[in-house]
Amino acid sequence: MRTLSSIEDLNFAAAMPAPVVVQKASDHALLEETLAGDEDAFAELVRRYRNQITSYIYRMTNDYDGAVDLAQETFLRVYRAASRYQTTHAFSTYIYRIATNLAISELRKRKRRRLVSLTGLLTSGQGDEVRDFDAPDERPLADANLVDTEQRRVVKKAISTLPEKYRAPLVLRDVEGKSYDEIAAILQTSEGTVKSRINRARNFLRDKMRHYV
Repeated sequence: MRTLSSIEDLNFAAAMPAPVVVQKASDHALLEETLAGDEDAFAELVRRYRNQITSYIYRMTNDYDGAVDLAQETFLRVYRAASRYQTTHAFSTYIYRIATNLAISELRKRKRRRLVSLTGLLTSGQGDEVRDFDAPDERPLADANLVDTEQRRVVKKAISTLPEKYRAPLVLRDVEGKSYDEIAAILQTSEGTVKSRINRARNFLRDKMRHYV
């Protein structure tokens, strides 16, 4: 199987909707065909999951451009590790696990960068640097017709403040519509842990949303 050397080698243009076929091949079959050297088969897998994975990572990271890059990295890793794929779980579980790990890794990198930046600010004694930390505009919207938009913004912001271990199961359940057992497989933990973390995340969001109830 030809090896991709970089994200740029993964031609997403080839993943555009393909002509309608009589019988839809399973994800497993497409991956087997990919291993046999059929790049059109892998392009079909990309087409099936590209929007889902990009949307999911965006919900996790709140950064669309970054989500596009991480989605590409997700597919690149699937391609490179195709021969090691185990059919114990559905392919969707497998690809969401990779996407989740990449998203969490990115969130942790951001946290470290913020810590370094804040440490530099506190130790520099340079008052001008405070300008790099402008507070977000929390003023209420003047137009009452935009309350729903404001509410969605608050929910989005609240989700972005959740620790990764709560954010991932919440987004997978309440946004992606995954079942508890599938989320447990994606996160490689127990269903009980998944339910507990989702419950805590929801309680946190309810507390943030009291103003809109």
